[in-house]
Amino acid sequence: MLWSLLKILVFVAIIALLALGAGFLMETTGGVQITVAGTEYTLGPLQSVIGFLVLVGAVWLFFKLLTLLIATLKFLNGDETALSRYFDRGREKRGYQALADGLMALASGEGRVAMSKAAKAEKLLQKPELTNLLVAQAAEMTGDTKKASETYKKLIGDNATRFVGVRGVLKQKLSEGDDDTALKLAEKALAIKPRHAETQDILLGLQTKSQDWTGARSTLTAKLKSGSLPRDVYKRRDAVLALSEAKDILSDTNSVEAQERAIEANKLSPDLVPAAAMAARAYIGKGKPKNAARLLKKAWDAQPHPDLAHAFAEVAPNESAAERVKRFAVLAKSHPQHMETRLVMSELNVVAEDFPEARRALGDLVERDDVDARTYTLMAAIERGEGASDAVVQGWLAKALAAPRGPQWVCDNCNEILPEWVPVCPNCGSFDTLTWKSSSSAEVTTATGAHMLPLIVGSIEDKSQSVEEEVVEADQEEVIEVAAEDATAEEQPRPS
Repeated sequence: MLWSLLKILVFVAIIALLALGAGFLMETTGGVQITVAGTEYTLGPLQSVIGFLVLVGAVWLFFKLLTLLIATLKFLNGDETALSRYFDRGREKRGYQALADGLMALASGEGRVAMSKAAKAEKLLQKPELTNLLVAQAAEMTGDTKKASETYKKLIGDNATRFVGVRGVLKQKLSEGDDDTALKLAEKALAIKPRHAETQDILLGLQTKSQDWTGARSTLTAKLKSGSLPRDVYKRRDAVLALSEAKDILSDTNSVEAQERAIEANKLSPDLVPAAAMAARAYIGKGKPKNAARLLKKAWDAQPHPDLAHAFAEVAPNESAAERVKRFAVLAKSHPQHMETRLVMSELNVVAEDFPEARRALGDLVERDDVDARTYTLMAAIERGEGASDAVVQGWLAKALAAPRGPQWVCDNCNEILPEWVPVCPNCGSFDTLTWKSSSSAEVTTATGAHMLPLIVGSIEDKSQSVEEEVVEADQEEVIEVAAEDATAEEQPRPS
């Protein structure tokens, strides 16, 4: 009510002011003179105001008509109108259909069709962030690596597709074998997406291949934090990397730091045989043989292994053969029936010339299905030591020539057999894939095959070598003849 009264009062006041103004203009003398084409027009004050208002209205009307004219021209031209939007929708529909067809062709392995559809989609959609990836992958499929590389570089220029572009170029460099460039690209890709599991694996593989153990440990930690690597696997691989650092330092004759790295590797993964052996040697180098012996016993409890026996022998290098047998007897108590334990004790007793005890240590190994050349060679040494005939010795040696080599370091990825443990397989480049096991593939000389009695060092070494040479060289020609007969006779039983 009050507001309505207020509006009425305002309206009355405005009318009053206008009337007052009109009366003032009517009483005012003078006016405005306008000359048009030689004719002079004189307007009074009120006429002048009315003329001014008419002029303002005419100008406003002119601009409105001009805007209408421009809109009409745009409509005829097809810009941002219902008609143009209709045609745009049709073009986008065809473009997305071409994009979908290109993706289907790419998945079907039809590279040329995919390229054609990608070009059509790029022309219709005008959205390179959608079509460039299809173009790049189709170009790769058709073998046009140059176009693929150019397209991936276009993707790198856009923040939204930068990772995809870097990853595409990375894949190309890997296929070309350019590991140095691939390593830099992998680091850049991981910086863009730190939790990308595939990039982490690629970078880790390149770092281990280039022996960048420090960088590899950093990448491994990133994999653990991102949740793509179980903690137990992380501990194992981190130990392998620490051990690899230690091996590199040893090659540089930096013994103090190497010792620390080796001990660290063993603490990270106590069941890693190479780490235990190297850590033991590090303790020996520090003058702590008791620590080395304790560490090796713990590792032997987890898995008896020739490398551990080698290191355990180095704890007391100057002991006699009998003292060594006695000391190793303590180590053998944890796994007395394990094949490696029995072979080690048999070797040591052969060195000590206690051949009956060496035979007892072997037990029934020669009768087992998994008997290897090392067992047959030991039997030949035992028979020679006990004074058996040459024919008996030759029979055992002939069996050793045809027998498997026994457990060795074998790559789980490519089945390559290696004479010693390494962190990266030199054949396939895979990381931490070496396992101590028997292999049915082509075999190589190993510490357990060609080098009989591997625990012999110092003064004992000379003695053992003479025993072995006597066994092997006594009837070399006859052994070769026996082996030749075995090779030519099909389905004949082996000589006993």
